[in-house]
Amino acid sequence: MSPDAPRVSIVMPTFEQSAFIGRALDSLWAQSRRDWELVVVDDGSRDDTAVALAPWLADARVRYLRFDGNGGLGRAINAGLDAARGALIAYLPSDDVWYQAHLAQLAACLEREPGAMLAYAGVRHHYNRSAGGIIPGECLQLVQCLHRRTGLRWRERAELESDDLDRLFWNALRAEGSFVASGALSCEWVDHPAQRHKRMREPLGGINPFRSCYRVAGPLRFHTSTGNLIDEERLYAGAPAAAAPAARQGLKIVLAGELAYNADRVLALEALGHRLYGLWTPAPAWFNTVGPLPFGQVEELPRQGWREALARIEPDLVYAQLNWQAVPFVHEVLMHTPDLPFVWHFKEGPFICIEKGTWPLLADLVRLADGCIYSSPEMRDWFATAIPHLPAGRPDHVLDGDLPRRAWFTQERSPLLSAATGQLHTVVPGRPIGLHPPTVAELARHGIHLHFYGDFTQGQWREWIARAGALAPEHLHLHPNVDQDGWVREFSQYDAGWLHVFTSANGGEIRRAGWDDLNIPARMATLAAAGLPMIQRENAGAIVAAQALARRLGIGVFFDSIDGLARQLYDGVRMAALRERVWQLREQFCFDGHAPALVAFFERVIDHARRQGRAQARAPGRRARRAPPSRAG
Repeated sequence: MSPDAPRVSIVMPTFEQSAFIGRALDSLWAQSRRDWELVVVDDGSRDDTAVALAPWLADARVRYLRFDGNGGLGRAINAGLDAARGALIAYLPSDDVWYQAHLAQLAACLEREPGAMLAYAGVRHHYNRSAGGIIPGECLQLVQCLHRRTGLRWRERAELESDDLDRLFWNALRAEGSFVASGALSCEWVDHPAQRHKRMREPLGGINPFRSCYRVAGPLRFHTSTGNLIDEERLYAGAPAAAAPAARQGLKIVLAGELAYNADRVLALEALGHRLYGLWTPAPAWFNTVGPLPFGQVEELPRQGWREALARIEPDLVYAQLNWQAVPFVHEVLMHTPDLPFVWHFKEGPFICIEKGTWPLLADLVRLADGCIYSSPEMRDWFATAIPHLPAGRPDHVLDGDLPRRAWFTQERSPLLSAATGQLHTVVPGRPIGLHPPTVAELARHGIHLHFYGDFTQGQWREWIARAGALAPEHLHLHPNVDQDGWVREFSQYDAGWLHVFTSANGGEIRRAGWDDLNIPARMATLAAAGLPMIQRENAGAIVAAQALARRLGIGVFFDSIDGLARQLYDGVRMAALRERVWQLREQFCFDGHAPALVAFFERVIDHARRQGRAQARAPGRRARRAPPSRAG
């Protein structure tokens, strides 16, 4: 180490915090201890970070490193560590604040504790709360810490992205020495919506908000302190690395909005020779899959300047989808692409759109799109009453919105648990909707076990688990989440699976239908993949989409009492035949089997627009584009 090196090196990782960075820097300049250097590492900001930082760069103690694109917190910090010259390392995230004695107190703490590796301060947080050390429910935050120089480095994005700094670095550092508290509150972990951990943590954050915010182009290993490990690199390792050669009649399809669950289904469209582009909603929820996608060859269109990008690529069709969160953005796309055939595919949320105030936008999408895809016939019928006088003769289609791809259906079945235990075993892969704790106890009295999967969901159902577990301690079993590549192996060991349990109140009148009545639960495909009969309440005389589908295919177990359900489930011959029937009909629940019909529907939409006289010539050999019609009310 150079004799003129500063005692303390401060690493400031920053990403698009231009509104905060001046406050953070001012708190550094106010420190009572002056023998420091600052290494600012800008991890691909596109805001005014460079402008906000410029006045501070005249100080020789400041160095500024900048990456062109975001590579993650670990890479940014490691770049700062590699450039640091001091014997002590402190962290000042660009949206946080130090108090005047912060550096001096932490350095003094390490001087008093020669065997310690890290000193941490008390911290103010959430505006007016404070903690003497670790904030309850959190790990040590960067702003609190100062440690001795080390050869260890933070885990980078290729290895893991997490809000849990213990996983990223602190656990490894603890092996080199103890962590000690300064005993003084000397910094603030500033609470605001754009904090990294809020972008990451489900349910308000998640992998999709994170990917969108940080513009992550490749597969992630993503594990937050509130959710399950998501290993996209493993999950999509077998996905095609490149699209199939373009078919002679291949379409250019713009995927607009978000893809929700099982987003890799779009690989089936690539396999048919179609070229895909992504134009994503800017504010996805954790389950709203947006790009850059970690599979396939979907070309990203820029959020800024997307209209010019559409003009450049000359797509054949906009395929807008899927849930209520996408409605405002895809409505904007609809209203600004009058010259493009536009298909709207809606999975869930008409009642939420009414609640959130976006119903007028949803109504426009259903009414003005050149073709509509409904997730169930019942959903189509409901919209026909909610938006009367929809365009006569317009192409419509029915297809569940987030069916998985065929690749997840290829495993062999596992032996039945019931064959070994002599009791029945049922599974609920997700929320146990309608399975009240007394119902679980009643199942237990019949020797019927309930296996509840999804540790993230379990965290939201703690009270239910406590009550059901107390009533049926030997028959309620909790399991972690299972990725798609484990569905068949894991779930096929059970005798049957639960759909949402509810009593319909619509009495056969579509206008009285609620969301439970219209919905095709995503778990239907999960259970079908494993060949499981689907348990649901008997709602005779009511309009219930899941009931109608299960009856049409002959794959359901319908009950009006637990005694009656037990008699059905213990009918071994009937249940074996039912499991075999579901196994043989699994193709109905994978997207690949429906992709050719979907493409044929796209062709009908394009042809219908042309036959309506709304087309104009394009370059020779290319599809016609329709002239801009009025999309006014």
